[in-house]
Amino acid sequence: MAPESSLSEATGAALNSSQVIDLTTTGRRTGQLRRIEIFLHNDDGQLFITGMPRADRTRDWIYNIEADPNVVIHLKQAVVADVPATARVVTDPIERRPLIEAAARRWGRTDVPDMLRHSPLIVLTVGHSADHPLGSSRLDIATDES
Repeated sequence: MAPESSLSEATGAALNSSQVIDLTTTGRRTGQLRRIEIFLHNDDGQLFITGMPRADRTRDWIYNIEADPNVVIHLKQAVVADVPATARVVTDPIERRPLIEAAARRWGRTDVPDMLRHSPLIVLTVGHSADHPLGSSRLDIATDES
């Protein structure tokens, strides 16, 4: 993650810390904005989001990102900011391993093989395109994740 120059220094610094955030995606069926609370990881400058392993289903936010990768990271800790980004679902085992291992270390988990098989994983690229479809005027909508 290399924050673009249009980010404030405080926002760029906040993105370099792992923390609880809100993430807005666009519903794949409804087109409505979906906002969830989730943990943002930063491992050596790479922003990513993962979750607990679940073999029984894929999370709705993963389906939403597959349909539309434009998201908004809502920082809500020391810095409050809405940061447009592009998300990419990571399925390649070789690419997944170091990020899943970093999350497992952070969470004190020892079930890395389970996490590699069944945890969702996305990487985020911060972007400030003027035509980002999730403009700030639409970000006040908070709904469930499907």
